[in-house]
Amino acid sequence: MNPTSTSGTVPSAGTRREPADRRLARAVQRVTATALGPYQTAIVRIGFAGAWLLFLLREFPHRRELYGPEGPWSWEMGQQLIANNHSFTVLMWSDSLVWFEIVYAVAMLSSVGLLIGWRTRTMSVLFMIGVLSLQNRSIFMGDGGDNVVHLMAIYLVLTRCGQVWSLDARRAPRAGSRGDAIGVALWTALGSGMVAATLLGDRSGETWLLWFLWLLWAAQGLWWVVCRYAPGEPRVLLDVLANLAHNAALFVIMAEVCFIYATAGWYKIQGSRWQDGTALYYPLKLDYFTPWPFFSDLLANSGVVVLLLTYGTVVVQVAFPFTLFNRRVKNVLLVAMMLEHAGIAVLLGLPFFSLAMIAADAVFLPTVFLVWLGARVRLGRDRLLPGRRRPEPDDRPATDARAPRTLVG
Repeated sequence: MNPTSTSGTVPSAGTRREPADRRLARAVQRVTATALGPYQTAIVRIGFAGAWLLFLLREFPHRRELYGPEGPWSWEMGQQLIANNHSFTVLMWSDSLVWFEIVYAVAMLSSVGLLIGWRTRTMSVLFMIGVLSLQNRSIFMGDGGDNVVHLMAIYLVLTRCGQVWSLDARRAPRAGSRGDAIGVALWTALGSGMVAATLLGDRSGETWLLWFLWLLWAAQGLWWVVCRYAPGEPRVLLDVLANLAHNAALFVIMAEVCFIYATAGWYKIQGSRWQDGTALYYPLKLDYFTPWPFFSDLLANSGVVVLLLTYGTVVVQVAFPFTLFNRRVKNVLLVAMMLEHAGIAVLLGLPFFSLAMIAADAVFLPTVFLVWLGARVRLGRDRLLPGRRRPEPDDRPATDARAPRTLVG
């Protein structure tokens, strides 16, 4: 008798394959039909926009010396550097003080818009332009936190980071009931600006980014046309592509954070001061890194505490990427790293570096905690503003692929 005709051979093999096939199908469906991590990308958006805005506000009295024409890094020196490294900065288009003030103001306003989630897609692009323009204008003014902001500003452009905790999320249910005049005006204004930028020619190595911006601008126009005139399968296809871009960018953000900690930890292991447990002592004795000398001396005078903090920093940074598949251990190390950065902000006087790193760490925060945090924030707001109309109780992102979208938002 043919063994394949028995009742237990072929069906049992098919039965064993079905769970894996179904899991794969569910995974593909989830990645293509859903923008993953809506709360995580929202907290990253808020964290980086807030950190960059606070930095611009603090340096506002010194902005011309740091990034403007009055700084020691002159416009001519910046031109020579940009010609070699081909980085992007709109501040190389003109050495006018008025142009610098416009760029600085746009950087601040886009940070506010991204922070509150107003026209998130447009604000994320303007936020990226502001970050790249200022940081690439004077590359010697930054630190490790500025490098993180630099990278995350690019990644956020590809994410759908306004699904929750944004004005866009509040406007979405009403967006399809009337025309989007503001979106059309923004889209037209940005297109006119890019035409002018393209006509300037290849003067500051910005050609690669201009092509990227033109692609984003065309994609937003196509999105609006499809949503308005072809809301069927073309709309679903564009939504799938947007979800894939979002999920890929989210994965890159998570990988970038792991890479930062892994490289930092392994480089520390190779240092003799980290090996003998005294590395933390030395920055605590530098005047530049001691905004609170009393607390710095109190900590530096305790050899045991310095030893434990030095070794603990290395252990946490090296171990964190390996704990991502163990939720409890990962959450414990995540809290430890955030507390470490808070200590760096206070003891070493590096608040914006710490804010940038905490915002990057937030991509790994549990959704349950973020939902609870959002509820507590809304409760506190309602208590402070009792006359304010309460928002809708359901703060979850919309999952319907046919949900209305605006031209620029």
